[in-house]
Amino acid sequence: MNKEVRKLRNGMTKDCLEQSFSERRTFSLAKDEYTATPHDNFMTLAYTVRDRMMERWIKTQQRYHKQNLKRVYYLSMEFLIGRLLMHGIQNLGIESEIREALKSYGVNLDMILEMEPDAGLGNGGLGRLAACFMDSMATLGVPAVGYGIMYDFGIFQQKLINGFQVEAPDHWRKLGTPWAIERPEYQIRVHFGGRTQHLREPSGRLNVRWTDTDDVMAMPLDIPVPGFRNDVVNTLRLWSAKGTEEFGLEYFNHGDYIKAYENKLASENISKVLYPNDKVSGGIELRLKQEYFFVAASLADITRRFRVHNDRWEDFPKKVAIQLNDTHPALATAELMRILLDDAGLEWDPAWDIVRQTFGYTNHTLMPEALETWPASLLQRVLPRHLEIVYEVNARFLAEVSRRFLGDIARIRRMSLVDESGSKHVRMAYLAVVASHSVNGVSELHSELLKKTLFKDFFELWPERFNNKTNGVTPRRWLLESNPKLASLITEAVGDGWQTDADRLSGLMAKRDDQGFRESWGRVKRQNKESLAAFVKRTTGVSVTVDSIFDVQIKRIHEYKRQLLFAFFLIHHYLRLKRDPNADFVPRTAILGGKAAPGYEMAKLVIKFVNSVAGVVNADTAVRERLKVVFLEDYRVSLAQRIFPASDLSEQISTAGTEASGTGCMKFMMNGALTIGTLDGANIEIAREVGPKNMFIFGLKAEEVEKLKGSGYRPEDFVRRSPALSEIIRLIRHDFFSRMEPGLFQPIADSLSRWDPFLVLADFEDYLRAQDEAEKLYRDRTAWAKCSILNVAKSGRFSSDRAIREYAKDIWGVPG
Repeated sequence: MNKEVRKLRNGMTKDCLEQSFSERRTFSLAKDEYTATPHDNFMTLAYTVRDRMMERWIKTQQRYHKQNLKRVYYLSMEFLIGRLLMHGIQNLGIESEIREALKSYGVNLDMILEMEPDAGLGNGGLGRLAACFMDSMATLGVPAVGYGIMYDFGIFQQKLINGFQVEAPDHWRKLGTPWAIERPEYQIRVHFGGRTQHLREPSGRLNVRWTDTDDVMAMPLDIPVPGFRNDVVNTLRLWSAKGTEEFGLEYFNHGDYIKAYENKLASENISKVLYPNDKVSGGIELRLKQEYFFVAASLADITRRFRVHNDRWEDFPKKVAIQLNDTHPALATAELMRILLDDAGLEWDPAWDIVRQTFGYTNHTLMPEALETWPASLLQRVLPRHLEIVYEVNARFLAEVSRRFLGDIARIRRMSLVDESGSKHVRMAYLAVVASHSVNGVSELHSELLKKTLFKDFFELWPERFNNKTNGVTPRRWLLESNPKLASLITEAVGDGWQTDADRLSGLMAKRDDQGFRESWGRVKRQNKESLAAFVKRTTGVSVTVDSIFDVQIKRIHEYKRQLLFAFFLIHHYLRLKRDPNADFVPRTAILGGKAAPGYEMAKLVIKFVNSVAGVVNADTAVRERLKVVFLEDYRVSLAQRIFPASDLSEQISTAGTEASGTGCMKFMMNGALTIGTLDGANIEIAREVGPKNMFIFGLKAEEVEKLKGSGYRPEDFVRRSPALSEIIRLIRHDFFSRMEPGLFQPIADSLSRWDPFLVLADFEDYLRAQDEAEKLYRDRTAWAKCSILNVAKSGRFSSDRAIREYAKDIWGVPG
């Protein structure tokens, strides 16, 4: 490449960017200023920005190879990366130059940014954490590759029709993506089914061959992950399933054109959609195939990289650290064993030592549905070799347990990797624990609960393996990019550098008593609220006042996250306003958002219930200026980036002991919202940072929850003791919120009155107290501003940079 072309592709000046935009539009899209659509302009600018990453990307990878550095391989079923264009612009540090360059073409950057679809590569906190971690690893210069699946369709696009969630396909790639680069030369053949052959060699060694398999090709697509202004670009490698042949030529030649493509289409279903419905047997098998497909391709790629510069397998853990992001990739442990035993020819003991030294396992939940178990019969049919390996691992592991705990048959049964209480199932979380040298939870409470409950037996056997790594979020995405006005004010106050050293945010503490600074802080919040209010009006038709408290709960819809508790408070508050129209309450805007899993009927009913409550409240002219309830459709990363900067009050109200960590609480905190919440997940650590007077804590603690359940929880007693609860339950039973659909919400009233598994009713009265405290503080604008500033000042602890430094030092053994 000659100097002029290199300057054009790499230059960061306004003139270079202007030329590059024109060149890309002409030669990559064959468009000009007359024919280019808004989407063409997005693609053109994305290619222009991506060009600035290319040489940096290549040089980064060359440096890793030449120095033969130990690398981190982060395996995750989800990477909720959101939109990448502004993220790339920010990390390269060229926003002002881009804006100036686009003026020459009459193009507005903000309008272009809205053309980018959110990448449908994740669903919730698990995937967003992975995306934050990838950003932090690149920013800290950690040699890392993320591995996942390039889904054609995201989980779904949420539509609200008559208040009900309706799922539509999320075909986020229908117009292509400028970020992913195909690497067909590194395709991997992945095997399924077939049978195993056990052959004894003359030396006496057992040789196992996996034969007669049905194969799928894994095509890698690479997405660059730029660090923040440090010339480091790491790689996110995502696998797309392809048929081993384009079509069956024999069938085609005989005129059976559909049959000719049948196998190809079946193969490619593996990467078609995120989380297929596992309520049916076909969905369960497809989910298993997805998980093995991505770990098999990733392990083949990892071992290929290792063998480029290393000959001795015993050096593998010195050059490779593999982190399992939750239980989904646990089959990677059995796959590495298969490679070492069957392909590399190692004996069991040295192979198992390599596996254990290589893997780290992050557990993200205590919820039963997230702790995968696979029927042994399904594994036998789909992955026969891996089931053999799991059985052998289990036999050797239980022998170790037997030696340690002589005669404790109950313990052996509890710890077995194979649950034999009914039809045989393999416990994948247990496999991940046994095969890893490190097992971590994602908040201090969660990590303690893992040791006391789910993995209690394993902790007693190997206490040294267990540790905590509290989650974090990247301030580049969630403050600098999402809240540019506040980011600018912070930089004026504490100087530059907080973007990569979030501890510097503590410098804001000195500004809390500065009236001028507090007024500037308030203006920024108001401007953000005005922007969100305009968006709400545009998308829902509901007008909200920016003088109200923006009280927000945005997260996946699940009973344990207790959207119902928030809804019950809003009903109670509505009834207070109706009873006493002259009562002096601060106006309140409740904003909710989130998706329910398609097969989770109660969660979907909760969405309908919230929307029905909103319908009643918003239509009542008597409270119109004092209370509004809005459920925002299709919650996603780009929508979250609008909501966090405008929020006043952050609803983190899960039942204590159920939320592993939560990262939404950290994003709210980083944007100056105050938290109302239980002592659950990361809320406990937030409370320690800000002090209990600067958040609104309520509800039973985790140990009190267990005590209440253990003593025989009777939810009807709490209804009887609370006039407010009694009235709300009565209104639901009398179809006050479902006049046109009688009985619709009866399941909610019945579930809460009879079982209330997540103690909504037990925590209700204390929640009302906390809400009243929040309102009281909000009236004191000076005190509220001081608390808001303090929350941001103390949020550095929750940067994903801090989390990655801890992983790098304590688990991976790499500089961070």
